[in-house]
Amino acid sequence: MVDLTSVDSTANATSLSCINTFRATCRQRTKRLLHSLSKVFIFGYIPLVHSIVLLLEMAIVAQIARRYDQYFDKRPVLTMMVTNSVLNGIADTVAQTVTSIRRRAAHDAKYAKNHSLDIELDEKIDQTLPHHGDKLIPTHSAHHHLPPPFDFNRLARFAFWGFVIAPFQFKWLQFLQRKFPLTANSSTLPTLKRVALDQICFAPMGLVGFFTYMTYAEGGDTEQVKKRLKNVFWPTLKANYMLWPMVQLINFRLMPLQFQLPFASTVGIAWGTYLSLTNSSSEDD
Repeated sequence: MVDLTSVDSTANATSLSCINTFRATCRQRTKRLLHSLSKVFIFGYIPLVHSIVLLLEMAIVAQIARRYDQYFDKRPVLTMMVTNSVLNGIADTVAQTVTSIRRRAAHDAKYAKNHSLDIELDEKIDQTLPHHGDKLIPTHSAHHHLPPPFDFNRLARFAFWGFVIAPFQFKWLQFLQRKFPLTANSSTLPTLKRVALDQICFAPMGLVGFFTYMTYAEGGDTEQVKKRLKNVFWPTLKANYMLWPMVQLINFRLMPLQFQLPFASTVGIAWGTYLSLTNSSSEDD
C-alpha cells in the first residue's frame, strides 16, 4: 500500500527545491546582467543602469501626476507617502549618477581638457555648499577607484525614508495650517510664523531622524550615529537654511495644503541629492 503522506511530502520537497533553484538562477542571471550593464556608458560618461532607473522613476511620477487629485481625495496620506518615496528615489538616483560620472571622468585624461566648465562648477559647489570632507561630489574613495555599480540597496533606503517620513510631514503641515491660518486681511505674518516654526523645530529634528535612520539602515550602531551627527549635522543644517526658508515661504503662501508636500518634495529633489551625497560621503570616513 502506497503511503500518500510520504508521497505528498516528497512532492512538496521536490517543488520547494525547484523553486529555490529557480530563484537562485534568476538572482545569478540578474546579477550578471546588471554587472554587464554597469560597464555601459552613454556618451562615454553617463551610466546606462542609472539612466534606466531614472527614466522608470520619472514614468512613475508622471503617472501619479496625471491622477494626483483622484488619489489624494481617496487616500491622502498614502498618496503623500508614495509620492514622497518616488521623489526621494529620484534624488538618490541623481546623486549616484553624478558621483558615477565624476568618478569616471576623474580617470579620463581628456575630461579635464574637454569639460573645464564642469570642473569649475564642481569646485564652485564644493565652495558654496557646506559639507563634511574634502568634496561633496567625490571623484574617488577608499572603496572605489572606478565608478561603482548602481546601489539598489541605497536607493531602497532613501526611498523608504521618504515613505515613512511623509505622514509626519503631512501632519506637521496640517498643524501649521491650523495654528497660523491665512486670511484675506492677514497672510504675510502667519506665513512668516509658519516658516519660522518649521525651520526652528521640524528641520533640525528631520535631519537628526534622517541621519539616525540611515546609519542604522546601513548596519551601524549608536556610536556611529553619534559620529555621523557630529560630522554632518551642523554643515547640513547650515545648507538647509540656505534653501528652505525661501522655499517654504513660497510654499506656505501660495500652495494649497494637498500640494504643499509634493511641492516641497519636488524642490527637495535637489535637496535630497545633497543629502544623499552628504550621507554617502560620511560613509567613506
